[in-house]
Amino acid sequence: MFLRSHGPNKILVIKEVRALTGLGLKEAKDLVEAAPRMVQEQVELSTAKRLQAVLVEAGADVELR
Repeated sequence: MFLRSHGPNKILVIKEVRALTGLGLKEAKDLVEAAPRMVQEQVELSTAKRLQAVLVEAGADVELR
């Protein structure tokens, strides 16, 4: 799953990335601010689509690769 941009709600996207990946606050913030960047790799398609929906709802621009 590739994060293209965090959109207008960066804080909400950081919270969702933390929840989805288990990263700490600083690591999640660094990941979101470094967009475009890969969030998770080698995830099942059904899981990836669910995670994509959560991040899109938070305002992020996400692409499945």
